[in-house]
Amino acid sequence: MSSPAEGDCSTPPGAKQSLPREVWLLVAANVVVALGYGVVAPVLPQFARHFGVSISAATFVITAFAVMRLVGAPGAGLLVQRLGERRVYISGLLIVALSTGACAFAQSYWQLLLFRSLGGLGSAMFTVSSLGLMIRISPPDARGRVAGLFSSGFLFGSVAGPVLGSLTAGFGLSAPFVIYGAALLVAATVVFVSLRHSTVVAPDDQPGDSVSVRTVLRHRAYRAALFSNFATGWAAFGLRIALVPLFVVEVLGRGAGVAGFALAAFAVGNISVVIPSGHLSDRVGRRKLLIFGLTAAAAATAVVGLTTSLPMFLVAAYVAGASTGVFVAPQQAAVADVVGNKSRGGTAVATFQMMADFGSIVGSLAVGQIAQRASFGSAFLVSGVILALAAVGWMFAPETRQRTFAEHTEARPLGPEAGGEVP
Repeated sequence: MSSPAEGDCSTPPGAKQSLPREVWLLVAANVVVALGYGVVAPVLPQFARHFGVSISAATFVITAFAVMRLVGAPGAGLLVQRLGERRVYISGLLIVALSTGACAFAQSYWQLLLFRSLGGLGSAMFTVSSLGLMIRISPPDARGRVAGLFSSGFLFGSVAGPVLGSLTAGFGLSAPFVIYGAALLVAATVVFVSLRHSTVVAPDDQPGDSVSVRTVLRHRAYRAALFSNFATGWAAFGLRIALVPLFVVEVLGRGAGVAGFALAAFAVGNISVVIPSGHLSDRVGRRKLLIFGLTAAAAATAVVGLTTSLPMFLVAAYVAGASTGVFVAPQQAAVADVVGNKSRGGTAVATFQMMADFGSIVGSLAVGQIAQRASFGSAFLVSGVILALAAVGWMFAPETRQRTFAEHTEARPLGPEAGGEVP
C-alpha cells in the first residue's frame, strides 16, 4: 500500500510541503523519551549504590542497558517485519515505562539490574520501530528535513534531561524513575490514539512487502551508512561519554563539574546544525554533507585531544559537535532513501541502529585502553581516524537522493533489484 506522502505528486518541484502531523508526534515522543532518560541518568548509579554494591557494579547497571539494546535490536527488527512499526513502537514504550517505574520499587541490586535490562530490550524495540516509522512517514523529498527534526528531538531531551533530573532528585532517589515511567505511559497512550487511525502508514495487520538486510547490503550507500554509524557511536557516544570527563579533570586540571559544560558544548554544537543540515540535504544531496561532516568531525575530534586550555577545548568541542550535526540527518535520510517507505525494513533499520550501539560499546572500551597505555591525545586521534575512514567510505558510495521530482514516486526501495544504485 503506497502512502499518501510518497504517492502524492501534487507538490511542484522546489516547493516546501507541510509535513504529516505524525512527524511532529514522533518528534515530541523523542523529546519525552530523551528527557526521561536524562532524568534518571544522574541518579541511577547512586540508586544502585544504596544497595551496598561496588562502584563497578553500580556502573554496570548503565552498561547492561546498552548491552541489552544491542542484543535486542535484531529481534526488534524481526518483530517490525512481522507485526509492523506501530505495534512494536507502542510495546517498546510500554516496556520501558513499566520497567523504569518498577526500578523505583526495586528491593535489591539484582532486581534493579533486571528491570534496567528489560528496559534495554524495550528501548531497542522503540528505537528500531521509531526509525522505521520515520522512514515510512517521511515524504521522499523531505527525508532530510524529517531526519533533522527526528534527531533534534533526542538531542534537546538529552541536554535538558539531566537538568530536570537534578531537580527531581530532591524528591528522593526513586522519584525520577516514577516520573519517567509515568511520562512514558502518557506518551504511549497519546501515540497509540493518534496513530491508531493514521493513513500515512499501512495498518500493522495489513500484509506488505519487506526489504531484507541482504537486499540493502548490496547497496554501497547502505554499507557506507553502517560504517559511518559505527563511527558515530564510537566518537559521539563512546569517546565523549567515557573519556571527555576524564580529559577535563586529568589533562585540563578542572573539576568534575566542568565536564558537564564540555559535554554541553558538544550537544549545543550538534543541535545548532542538525536541522539546517537536514534541510540542505534535501536540496544538495546526502553524500556531499556526509563527506564534509565526517571529515570536519575527524579533524575537530583530533584537535580536541591536543588542547591544553579550557576555552580552546570548549571551542573545539563545539566544532566537533557541529560537524557531527552536519552528517547525522543526511545519514538517516540516506538509509531512508535506500530502504524506501513502501516496504517494512525492520531488519535493515535494526542493523543500522546496532552499528551505533556497537560503536559506542567498542569505542568506550578502546579509547580507555588507548588513553591508559598511550595518551589521551592518541585516543582522540584514533577516534578521528575512524571518522575519516567513514568519510572515505562515502566517497565511494553513490548519491541516494532522487534527482528529479518524478523519481520521488518510486514504488520500490533503492536496492539493486529496483534498478541498481542511484548514480
